[in-house]
Amino acid sequence: MAVGGDAVATGLATSLARPGGNVTGSTILIPQLNVKRLELLKIALPHIAHVALLVHEGSPANEPMLRLMESTAKSLNLMLQTFAASAPDAFESVFANMANANVDAVLVFEEPMFVFTARAVAELGAKRHLPLAGFTEIAEAGGLIGYGVDIVERIRHAAVFVDRILKGASPADIPIEQATKFRLTINLSSAKVLGLTIPQSLLLRADEVLQ
Repeated sequence: MAVGGDAVATGLATSLARPGGNVTGSTILIPQLNVKRLELLKIALPHIAHVALLVHEGSPANEPMLRLMESTAKSLNLMLQTFAASAPDAFESVFANMANANVDAVLVFEEPMFVFTARAVAELGAKRHLPLAGFTEIAEAGGLIGYGVDIVERIRHAAVFVDRILKGASPADIPIEQATKFRLTINLSSAKVLGLTIPQSLLLRADEVLQ
């Protein structure tokens, strides 16, 4: 894995220290990342109270992520509401449901379906006048906040695992590494379109501000 999800939660590995199977590499602990994204969303928009969570229907990673996020939401005085999409052709109706529920913002879960369709998701968010937070590609596609790993750095680092395996090491015995470098991207252009003012303190923390 150059950049994999939670390998233990999804059953790909027994533990990070000893994977025990045929999979090793770098993992992203997405539940903790989503908690951080929720915190950043609250810092950017202190007035929000009702946040929609856009999830991939049926994903095995949903339950552990939702449990962790609920406790964080309570500490931030936020109400969370889950909206599930099974395929891209369901996005339109899902965003309509969000608008009908009067949510203040949307946090998009880091699922391959949403990463590959980030622009379509961002366009629907803009259409419904909903600020979006999520992985880096969401901000790049037109959402408000993106927070995630440095993908290029992780892909380059994957060569270390390839080298060890080609020299005879078993993936079962090579510890899975957690990503340690993260990037915060804020789309200031989207903020202006939405009529939002991002705190200067958060802008100064950003690795990239899109004008």
